Amino acid sequence: MTAGPGAPTAAPLQWGEARARWVLAATVLGAALTFIDGTVVNIALPHLAADLGAGSEALTWVVNGYTLTLAALVLLGGALGDRFGRRRVYVIGVVGFAIASAACGLAPNVGTLIAARAVQGVAAALLTPGSLALLQATFTPKDRPRAIGAWSGLTGVAGAIGPFVGGWIIQVADWRWAFLVNLPVAAAVVLLTRRHVPESRPPPTGDRLDLTGAGLLAVSLAALTYALTSWSSTPFLAARVGGALLVSLVVGAVFAVWEHRSPTPLVPVTLFASRVFVVTNLVTFLVYAALGVVFFSLGIVLQVGAGRSPVQAGMALLPVTVLMLLFSSRAGALMDRVGARLPMSLGPLVAGVGVVLLTRIDADVNYLTDVLVPTTVFGAGLTLLVTPLTATVLAAVPDDVVGLASGVNNAVARTAGLLAVAAVPMVGGLGGKGLTDPNQVITGFSTLMWSCVVLLVAGAVLAWVGVPGKEPHDLTTRPAHFHCSTSAPPVAADAAGSP
Repeated sequence: MTAGPGAPTAAPLQWGEARARWVLAATVLGAALTFIDGTVVNIALPHLAADLGAGSEALTWVVNGYTLTLAALVLLGGALGDRFGRRRVYVIGVVGFAIASAACGLAPNVGTLIAARAVQGVAAALLTPGSLALLQATFTPKDRPRAIGAWSGLTGVAGAIGPFVGGWIIQVADWRWAFLVNLPVAAAVVLLTRRHVPESRPPPTGDRLDLTGAGLLAVSLAALTYALTSWSSTPFLAARVGGALLVSLVVGAVFAVWEHRSPTPLVPVTLFASRVFVVTNLVTFLVYAALGVVFFSLGIVLQVGAGRSPVQAGMALLPVTVLMLLFSSRAGALMDRVGARLPMSLGPLVAGVGVVLLTRIDADVNYLTDVLVPTTVFGAGLTLLVTPLTATVLAAVPDDVVGLASGVNNAVARTAGLLAVAAVPMVGGLGGKGLTDPNQVITGFSTLMWSCVVLLVAGAVLAWVGVPGKEPHDLTTRPAHFHCSTSAPPVAADAAGSP
């Protein structure tokens, strides 16, 4: 590995060494913090709404305050790690995440909670790219695939049990502990990282960080999110909706011009010269918009509309993570045989069937047939899709920008979820206190699910039309390790051993 000035130099680790296990533990626990937090917060929404008197707009901002800053800054977070040291930035991200989690757990009102969630997103943008980058830099080339595969499996297990444990904590204690439980985990990550993980950074290039681009992107996304969230209770021509949309459009245009002219852009426009890369990111946007709505609203409808417990709400999406954990590698093998087009088209359609089945949820829901069976079908569709989608993104660009391309794909997915959740009150007719009213929630949930079906079918059609049956170069040259996070595709460390 290459260490920067002042950074300690250590020999690459081999699989099986004691220190290698500690490095794996440090990176898995750090990634698990963000994976679990994203799902547990959705389960906690009805309870914090009752405690803090939050309406629909506030509840969407509790989720989107985090997603907004993470989506806007995740690419910058990876660049900061390369510039100042991956371990240093990773530790800063973990510490920041813990401090923000404490602020969330102790928040006296919903405004403070939303602000703390935004800080959580900033911290997550620092630690999310660093987790895999540290593995990439620490292990020998021959052991990197095994290390990253173990990371994927262990974070998948954490993602599977996290919502169940989080639901149990909310049920027996309080929603605030869904955030406070992050503190001991973060302390363990900092201790392990500082003691066992060596510092690393690539040789300096002299390139400047695109802070202006990151700021413009954040402002544009924030304005658009605000407009969509407010639309449910405000006419379109109202100043705060129309004005926010105008700000988003103008700042977004300035961002595009800036990225085109910047010598070191946050999002190089050359990436979009590949038609396959563009199409795959459009598919990503459509599919992950649907995923964002399902994950946000399912826990709410089960608890508010059907009167189910937080534990049952947490278990509802367990089949999704388990299927991705067990069978994503087989989806990759299928892609090797038939190409990416078929699984990328079939996956959203199968997921759409699961979403159609979810529309049967009402106050008298049968948990097995109306919840677990649909989410199992939904998970089967995602399992077919995610590995081929990730591999297609990596195969569509030159080797020297694979890490950046996967980061862009990750940001696209998070942006899709951000905007989709912002539109939930408007699309579902759930403005005001709609997300806390049982009857409105059940009616609105059905509308939301049919909207998700439209998004998934559109993604399937686009994949069938725009993704080649066989890629112009062999996808197997970049093996796609299975990945179990449902929030977004993985951020690759670089071309050599990324998932």
